[in-house]
Amino acid sequence: MAQATDVHILNNIPLPSPANLIEEVSPTTEQANLVVQSRKEICDSLFTPNSRFLLIVGPCSIHDTTACLEYAERLAELAENVKEKIQIVMRVYFEKPRTTVGWKGLIMDPDLDGSDNIPEGLKIAREFLTQILAFGLPTATELLDPITPQYIADLVSWSAIGARTSESQTHRQMASGLSMPLGFKNTTAGDVIAAINAIQAAARPQTFLGVSREGIASAVSTAGNPHCHLILRGGEHGPNFDAQAIQRTRDTLLEHQLRPAIMVDASHANCGKDCTQMPEVFEEIIRQRAEGDLSVVGAMLESHLLAGNQKISSDRNSLKYGQSITDQCIDWNTTERIVKEAAAKL
Repeated sequence: MAQATDVHILNNIPLPSPANLIEEVSPTTEQANLVVQSRKEICDSLFTPNSRFLLIVGPCSIHDTTACLEYAERLAELAENVKEKIQIVMRVYFEKPRTTVGWKGLIMDPDLDGSDNIPEGLKIAREFLTQILAFGLPTATELLDPITPQYIADLVSWSAIGARTSESQTHRQMASGLSMPLGFKNTTAGDVIAAINAIQAAARPQTFLGVSREGIASAVSTAGNPHCHLILRGGEHGPNFDAQAIQRTRDTLLEHQLRPAIMVDASHANCGKDCTQMPEVFEEIIRQRAEGDLSVVGAMLESHLLAGNQKISSDRNSLKYGQSITDQCIDWNTTERIVKEAAAKL
């Protein structure tokens, strides 16, 4: 009989069940309480007028946990210094969407060599999230694969759906069942309507195919997630962080009977993928908020110990310590300076 299935499948390796991995790498009571409390505080920043400004900041992606722990230690001190005005949440991104091909993130390929040891990647991700929480820092991530949340979502305080997946029905359904506040980005073309449609879809009950904590394929029914908002990240036709773009976006949200909660990503198309432009973009975002536009509820910054980025080398020892292997980031000194300046202006 001719083979009709798995024609192009090389391997099909079973994963540990989410329940088993959660039991193996469990948060402390203090860490679990931090996740719950920070989610409430993030919702306040997003949807309650005159609350603290929300800042999602950290490396574009996590590839060297040692360097990122050093970054987290510095960020925790900065977060304490500005906590009266700014709520800092560390960007802890383990999954990277690719336009064509490339490294897909720590969960998918923790060894950076194409070996794709996903079971190990999931374990490292959970361990790293608990280490960040131990610094007293809430965590933020982009959720790309719909199975991933079952393994790490209990340790995440805020999440995003990216520009490439805001139009995806699968990701809108997934978002409807998540327990944390979540932002949908405008599309890579710059369209905000797709993200607005996503917010509306995620707020409604959904039923879809998923995986249970025991690792069994299941039908998942949700109540809907009322804590979703919009992220502006620019698009193919240019940036969308200026006051006019914010005004148009606010009006469009109101026309769709949604709360005008707008987070602005200072990286990606808003800075032309040039990290040297990111501080200026961030300063403009802060200026609008400081001058009274309460619809600007937060910002995103890609930041690491060193500025810029580097290509992945087959020799991991040759990689620069504390520098991104995906998008460009601003360095730590710049991050500390512009965040402290922002706190003084708010």
